[in-house]
Amino acid sequence: MGKKGTSVLKRQRELKKAEKAAIKRDRRAEEPRSDGQRVASFDDLRGYGLVEDEEPTPRERH
Repeated sequence: MGKKGTSVLKRQRELKKAEKAAIKRDRRAEEPRSDGQRVASFDDLRGYGLVEDEEPTPRERH
């Protein structure tokens, strides 16, 4: 059996890449969308050690 030409190999690579992208699209479409909060709360930031223990006053938040 002969060696495959470069154009055949390129076409196979492109097909494999397109199939992989289609699978990812389908997987994302099936995932439930979370419309939850995307901003970390003060408690979350405190848990990460990014803020002091006191909550900022409204004047300090700006």
